[in-house]
Amino acid sequence: MIEETGYTIAFLDWLACAYGGRAEPAAVAARTVGDTRRAAWLGTAGHVLDFDDTYAPGLSHLSAPTAPAALSVGAEVGATIGDVLDAYAAGFEAMAALARAGHPQLYERGWHPTAVTGTVGAATAAAFLLDLNQAETATAQLLAVLGAGGLRAAFGTAGKSLQVGMAAAQGVEGARLSSRGATTSGAIRRGYSDAYGAGWAQPDPDDPAVTSNWIKAFPCCLQTHSAIEAAEQASKSGDFDPSAPAKIVVHPRSRQAAPLDDVATGLEAKFSIPYTTAFTLLYGSPGVNDFLTVDAAARSLARRITVQLDDRLGESAAVFSSESASFEVAAALGSPQHPMTAAQLAAKVQQLSDGVVEGVLADPARPASEVLQLLERT
Repeated sequence: MIEETGYTIAFLDWLACAYGGRAEPAAVAARTVGDTRRAAWLGTAGHVLDFDDTYAPGLSHLSAPTAPAALSVGAEVGATIGDVLDAYAAGFEAMAALARAGHPQLYERGWHPTAVTGTVGAATAAAFLLDLNQAETATAQLLAVLGAGGLRAAFGTAGKSLQVGMAAAQGVEGARLSSRGATTSGAIRRGYSDAYGAGWAQPDPDDPAVTSNWIKAFPCCLQTHSAIEAAEQASKSGDFDPSAPAKIVVHPRSRQAAPLDDVATGLEAKFSIPYTTAFTLLYGSPGVNDFLTVDAAARSLARRITVQLDDRLGESAAVFSSESASFEVAAALGSPQHPMTAAQLAAKVQQLSDGVVEGVLADPARPASEVLQLLERT
């Protein structure tokens, strides 16, 4: 059984996000469709708030498809939550290896790396719980990736979370097919590389991805987080004049992930560097309820904030500057360089789940079905 490590922290974070997002329209829709609807629903629910963990070296949400596959299959086969955590860790690392090997090629070709590589992560987790051997697990991964997809164009729409849910379901389906004797060819790996411009890779046991995982402090695109913190510093300094021109400088990758400027919906606002910066300048860093609608004052201020690109910055760094001062954030709260404290994580879990999921991973012998039932509450 996995000890209290980054895996349990990330899984708990995902549980809280899934509980908080389970009744969102996209998640409700996913729950009603298809034979693998449970994995699709959980995958959508855990990602729909865009508050779930992110693996920066591959710009992918590793828990989003792997945790749903592990929990749904674990509950189905009568596994314990300890078994689920072990399966989740295997899927997490398998997905991370592909995401890392495919960065930034997947992004540059317009793919959503989480949805593409998540099929393999979910298949690996499901295969673990179905007790597949090494060869069968490899087949499950290949069968799952045949259905890989998901576009960066979906960012700012419900399609982003839905395609993550579909990746989770596709992974479970690939494992089930392999368990029933379906086969394919290793040529799929070469085809994957040709189609996506990204190499196939295996986890490195000496460099676990979980040590580079980012637990989000804000419920919006990760590539807005350093801008939010820089704006927070500017606001607290008293040196910022809202009537004066201002700019945010970010790495080009941040602009790819958060490309929107003037926004009309709260979901779009999660992917806008100017809007999240403006909101923070006016009110402080945003919480979940701050994206239910678009704030008119923040939208107006955002129109006066210019975004500039500088590839010399770190991919998740940002510099906010106005006529009077400049503020730089290289690694925002939640990053491996600046991790959340236990108290901050507990506050996030409490906020998202009203305390419902607190402590549910403490007993490794607890049936996975009991944990799933917590999320199935209406």
